[in-house]
Amino acid sequence: MIYFDNSDTTPLHPDVLEAMLPYLREKFGNPVSLHSLGLEAESALDQARETIATAIGAQPKEVVFTSGATESNNLAILGAARARPDRRHLIISTIEHASVLNIANRLEGEGCKVTRLPVDGQGYVNPDALQRTVDDQTFMVSVVHGNHEVGAIQNIRALVDIAHEKGAWFHTDAAQSLGKTPFNVTELGVDFTSFNGHKIHGPKGVGALFIGRKTRPKRLMEGAPQEFDLRPGTENVPGIVGFARAAEIAVRDRAQVEAHVRPLQLKLAEGLAQIAHVRLNGPLPEERLLGNLNVTFLFIEGEAILMHLSNRGICVSSGSACSSKSLVPSTVLTAMGLLHEEAHGSIRFSLSRFNTAAEVDEVIRSTTEVVELLRSMTAFVPELHSEREGGHSFYRSR
Repeated sequence: MIYFDNSDTTPLHPDVLEAMLPYLREKFGNPVSLHSLGLEAESALDQARETIATAIGAQPKEVVFTSGATESNNLAILGAARARPDRRHLIISTIEHASVLNIANRLEGEGCKVTRLPVDGQGYVNPDALQRTVDDQTFMVSVVHGNHEVGAIQNIRALVDIAHEKGAWFHTDAAQSLGKTPFNVTELGVDFTSFNGHKIHGPKGVGALFIGRKTRPKRLMEGAPQEFDLRPGTENVPGIVGFARAAEIAVRDRAQVEAHVRPLQLKLAEGLAQIAHVRLNGPLPEERLLGNLNVTFLFIEGEAILMHLSNRGICVSSGSACSSKSLVPSTVLTAMGLLHEEAHGSIRFSLSRFNTAAEVDEVIRSTTEVVELLRSMTAFVPELHSEREGGHSFYRSR
């Protein structure tokens, strides 16, 4: 099997599994218990919190453990809305993860004003657009740091400064960013940041929310006072230990991994560019998130490409994993200006430290063959379908 879907989830790093195993076996205590097993678990929790904080440039008390970035997004945005009832304006971008988009839809249904910032053809938010829309009623601005589909890395520092001028809190979803690009919450000036364990070769079902000391969201669930009275419920100690070890490795090895993965990313981009009627979506390969490529294969369906590649033992994605089973085209790609049929023909390839040059060669070869096969099975003639009017493509008369 060749796995090129690392933006969806990553294989567990062997060192992460080794760190977790004792807490799945003999060190199984609950951190709130006062006996030796409980104190041992509490100590592991404290150490993991310190490790995560160091990895992101925060203080341990600013790190709240959650079940993943989706929960972190909910706690940040919904918690901020509850904490600031005098402000009823939320600003997000049009290329956010489904969790953020749906939170915005929910708040809008409850009477909150929501502004959705547009992006350009490469997936970037223009700071001027935020400057024009943020106001004294804005309780939060939420813009993803590294986009999960096209790999665009936003100028978060500029956006934070604009938001703070109006007293708005700033949240960024950085689930895809840790270990792939330099990231420091203090340098960015953000108030909230969401992270995820399974995007960095850690376990699934665990993540974290950075909460700056000057902000305090309202808790969303009731229960015991775990996680600084913000996230009740017994902590997932094995998962948290694994997440912390994964974050430590990701930050430690970032330069080394980039030196390995970036050439593979460029090689893949160059190889796929040789296929007819192919378009790269998002920034140039060297300017986007490490390992990410999103490509439109015009005039055929991305799902068909995905299934044919899967039959050959190659795993890729036709969009964000959380919405890839929907027939609705990628909201990220359509927000960037792609037509529905173009978005439907898109495939996301995402590499990790465990991929090889031989695998890239095989993916290029197989993708070329699959695309040629699918195009040979249709009477569709691209050259007769190259004009547009009113935003729609149509057959050109001979």
